[in-house]
Amino acid sequence: QVQLVESGGGTVQAGETLRLSCAAPGANNYAMAWFRQAPGKEREFVATISWGGGSTSYADSVKGRFTISRDKVKNTVSLQMNSLKPEDTAVYYCAARTAPYTSGSPLTYAYNRWGQGTQVTVSS
Repeated sequence: QVQLVESGGGTVQAGETLRLSCAAPGANNYAMAWFRQAPGKEREFVATISWGGGSTSYADSVKGRFTISRDKVKNTVSLQMNSLKPEDTAVYYCAARTAPYTSGSPLTYAYNRWGQGTQVTVSS
């Protein structure tokens, strides 16, 4: 069973960068994604990557600032976050879509394995 563990969150100032990592042993054949949830708001899509890594998709709010990638040797999925804004403050979750060899999806219900989340706080 795939178990996901996020790391790399923290507190930064606006304009700075953070890199989140998700340890995903056994998930090399699965599409993966990052979602986030701010206090009082619903969980929202951030970015997704296909099982092969050749296809990615981003929410409009992060396009051009965030980059999702995966390393199949290290069994990790990363989210490079540049030019962070206060509105990026949220708990960030890694998710796996455990249907092999599929592309990613922006829909929460397409994923059935979730990590515990890592807090990202961006101060102005």
